[in-house]
Amino acid sequence: MHFKLLVTFIEDTRTDAVMEAAREKGATGATVITNARGEGLKGSKTFFGLDLEAQRDVVLFLVEEHLARDILETIAEVGRFEAEPGTGIAFQLDVEDAVGITRQVARLQHVVEEEL
Repeated sequence: MHFKLLVTFIEDTRTDAVMEAAREKGATGATVITNARGEGLKGSKTFFGLDLEAQRDVVLFLVEEHLARDILETIAEVGRFEAEPGTGIAFQLDVEDAVGITRQVARLQHVVEEEL
C-alpha cells in the first residue's frame, strides 16, 4: 500500500469542517498544528503595529494514494480555497515509507480493493 501526505494550511475556523469532510472521504486521521502564520499575495494588515490576520492551522493527513485526490478536492471545496482568496492551500506529497500505520492499513485494505 502506498501513501500520500496531504498538507493543508487553513483558517482555524474551518479546520473541524475540513477534517470531518476528509474522514467521510476515507482519511483515517490527521495531525493538527495550531497557530501557524502565513501570508499570501497581499501582506498582512496591521493596526497600531499589531497584526490583524486570522489564525491558521496546519493539518497533515496521511492517506492511501488511491483516495488522495478525492480527499484533496474535498478539502479545497469545504475550505473554500478557490472561492475565497486567502482561505488556505493544500497539496500532496509522495510518501516513500511509513511505520506505525498497521491499523490504518487494515482498515483501508477493503476500501482500496473496492476502488480498484
